[in-house]
Amino acid sequence: MATVSRSARLRTVLRWPLGIAVVSWRYMWRTIPLHRTEETGGPADLPPAVNERTEPGDGRQPLAAGVGPMLHRCYEVRIVNSTMSPAALIERMAGDLNKAAPEMAVFRKTKGGEGPLRLGDEFVVRMPGPWDGPVRVIGRDATSFRLATLDGHLEAGEIEFRAVQDGDALTFEIESWARAGDRLSDLMYNKLRLAKEIQLNMWTHFCIRAAALAGGRPKGGITISTRWVPWDSKLAA
Repeated sequence: MATVSRSARLRTVLRWPLGIAVVSWRYMWRTIPLHRTEETGGPADLPPAVNERTEPGDGRQPLAAGVGPMLHRCYEVRIVNSTMSPAALIERMAGDLNKAAPEMAVFRKTKGGEGPLRLGDEFVVRMPGPWDGPVRVIGRDATSFRLATLDGHLEAGEIEFRAVQDGDALTFEIESWARAGDRLSDLMYNKLRLAKEIQLNMWTHFCIRAAALAGGRPKGGITISTRWVPWDSKLAA
């Protein structure tokens, strides 16, 4: 897969103000409470391995290829008044990611057959933010799926979507492990923190839509935890 050119990345950055305006407007009118925590993390925050065979030059853009600290982020929503099982929710979401994605984000499949996402499928996520770029499905089971960034993505890392039964409630979670893809992204994400807020609003909106797909409603708001992990050679090993 060809590397995204500097001019293409610049065009993406120039779309960020529009993204900021959209998510800011949505944030102002949102009535669902967000419970946020931030703290320093460590090696235990690295992503668990998946049963995926990787080879050098396979197009993956792993955490070691990124810039700056790793952010381990978890988004969680408890969904009540839903009769849907965790597997049914993930199956519905996997059938069309755009049903859960906010309007400004579009998942376009670039590799793989028709139907629900499968291992090895690839997508390009088009949106005004630093996560615009190609991803590959590296994990898939009945109640979860995981995506990894590919060369040219403005982030380096992985993100997992899953659903679990929690008593009478259905819990939907998004967990990500990511570093900025280059120094420009590091500036917008970790220094100015503009892109970080766009990302937060995108995935919280995804959680709200997941509740709607499940035929229920969020209870107690959305919990977002962020752990900043300094990156060094030991983590890259």
